[in-house]
Amino acid sequence: YAGSLVNPALLDLCKEGAAIHDSASMTLDEVLAVIDAAEQQGKTTVRLHTGDPSVYGAIQEQMDAFKKRGYDYDVTPGVSSCFATAAALKQEYTLPGISQTLIITRGAGRTPVPEAESLKALAAHGATMCIYLSVSMIDEVAKELIAGGYEKATPIAVVQRASWPDEQIVRGTLADIAEKVRAAGITRQAMIVVSRCLDADYDLSRHYAPEFSHGYRQASK
Repeated sequence: YAGSLVNPALLDLCKEGAAIHDSASMTLDEVLAVIDAAEQQGKTTVRLHTGDPSVYGAIQEQMDAFKKRGYDYDVTPGVSSCFATAAALKQEYTLPGISQTLIITRGAGRTPVPEAESLKALAAHGATMCIYLSVSMIDEVAKELIAGGYEKATPIAVVQRASWPDEQIVRGTLADIAEKVRAAGITRQAMIVVSRCLDADYDLSRHYAPEFSHGYRQASK
């Protein structure tokens, strides 16, 4: 299990007698060695990631290794932290008249980001953005977003450990969020959401409008 990210309470659900390994300090080869040993003994391995493994989960390299070894495996979908964050904020990301696009991205760090996918370039869309793995450089994030086209007054929220008991929410604007995040002591395990959806008057959905017909309801006259 990814010890730096997974809520340890989940380990209480492990089968009695299961061997539990914290992969936080392990290399890919060391993780695979543990799984190889289990396969040779006819055991079942659960590789426990946080959130949904398809988003910044570093699982492709593991799955490719399983394929080369001929291991059968299944992938169980989860709730990504960007959606757990939406629940924490009690916020819909795609409000009519405000934003109908959600961009999931990250700032450039040890893992580079293509220039066309830089925060500055993506900010030109003005869409809702969920920014992973970037709270430690919140100053640079805010500067890039402003340089890309967001107004300084654009609402932004930072949610640390969404869905955990010690979840923490910080709200602000692009102009003041860095200072607020520092004051809160948030340096890791946090999602950044920037969107006018966080504080806006929006159009109501046509789906529930009385004058709107669809396959399950006739419009009222």
